Amino acid sequence: MVNYQEVGEQFLVSDPRQLRPVAEKIIQFAGDHKVWLFNGDMGAGKTTMIQAICQAKGVVDAVTSPTYTVIREYRDLSGEEYYHFDFYRLKDLKEALDIGCDEYFDSGNYCFIEWPDLVAPILPEKYITINIQVQPDHDRLIKVTKND
Repeated sequence: MVNYQEVGEQFLVSDPRQLRPVAEKIIQFAGDHKVWLFNGDMGAGKTTMIQAICQAKGVVDAVTSPTYTVIREYRDLSGEEYYHFDFYRLKDLKEALDIGCDEYFDSGNYCFIEWPDLVAPILPEKYITINIQVQPDHDRLIKVTKND
C-alpha cells in the first residue's frame, strides 16, 4: 500500500498512485453532498483527482477533461450518472446557464466542477470544495471543506 499523509481534511500527496485512497477518504467525508468544486492552478491535478474519485465510485466510462466541451457525462456500473464540468473557457454566467448547468446541479447526481468561480451565484447550498495546491517540491496539498 502506498502511504500518504493525512491531516484532518487535508492530504499531502507525493505520487499520483496515492490518489485512490485519498479519493475514498474524500467520498467518505462528502457524505450526501453531490456538488463538488475543484480549485487549483492549471496543471495542479483537478482532472486527475476527479479520475481517481470516479474510479473509486465505479465509473466505467473514460474520465477526461471537458475543457473544450464544457461538460462530460459518465456512468457507473449501476447506471448512476456523473457530470464533470470545466468552466475555464466560459466568459460569463449566461454561457453556463445556456447549457443548463443549474439543472445539472439540482439533478441529485454527482457534479464535479473545475473552475467553479463563474457559477458561484447559482451553486446549491450544499457542496464540498477541494483545493489542490502544488507545493515547492511538486507534492500536492489537497484541502477538502464542506459547505452546508
